[in-house]
Amino acid sequence: MTELPIFISSKHSILVIDDEPDLCELIVFQLQKEGFRTSELSNPLEAIGVARDFEPDLIILDVMMPELDGLRLCSMFKVDSQLKDVPILFLTARSDADERVKGFERGADDYLTKPFDNRELIARSKAILTRTLKKKLAISGKLEGGGIVLDPESHEVFIDEKLIDLTHTEFRLLHLMMERMGRVQSRENLLVNVWNYDTDIETRTVDNHVGRLRSKLGPKGDMVKTVRGVGYKLVIN
Repeated sequence: MTELPIFISSKHSILVIDDEPDLCELIVFQLQKEGFRTSELSNPLEAIGVARDFEPDLIILDVMMPELDGLRLCSMFKVDSQLKDVPILFLTARSDADERVKGFERGADDYLTKPFDNRELIARSKAILTRTLKKKLAISGKLEGGGIVLDPESHEVFIDEKLIDLTHTEFRLLHLMMERMGRVQSRENLLVNVWNYDTDIETRTVDNHVGRLRSKLGPKGDMVKTVRGVGYKLVIN
């Protein structure tokens, strides 16, 4: 099966914890430019309560902080029932291997050494969120691509987290094309796999349903490409 590209939604939230307020503000500014929802915190003693209320998808956590350092705080996150699965990106002024090993042993997902390039911070944050989303989708059995999430179990389809109304046939049509992302599906193949019809049934049935599916997908309908004389495929640019 072709692996579906994962698109990080601008609705993902990131909590930044660093005892340097100026650095917090800089990081938050860069994250907000990318469309992320953010919260910042300079007092690590308030971190658990703030994180529970904010419900972040990622925590960016400084290691060297007074009173409560990032390593201890990470351990606290990992035993909290609400926060234990939230990925953590450590920021540290120390680059030695022992420091990184300690962080990974506490449950960190990645490390970034200060001073850092803002582009690398954004790239690492997106990479962690992508891995986390892939893992969640794999566990749930959901398919995701280009902002479309299809849940075979609940028989629901979401576009940018908004539920759309599809008929049973439209759902099966989209399901098949998402499973076979980027591969051309002939009209005859779609008839057999979606409608369970023999190949001598009128193939214009497929064209009509694809047209209605495109309409319901809105702007995402452009991802359903016509391959002239053959059939259709779902492509994410």
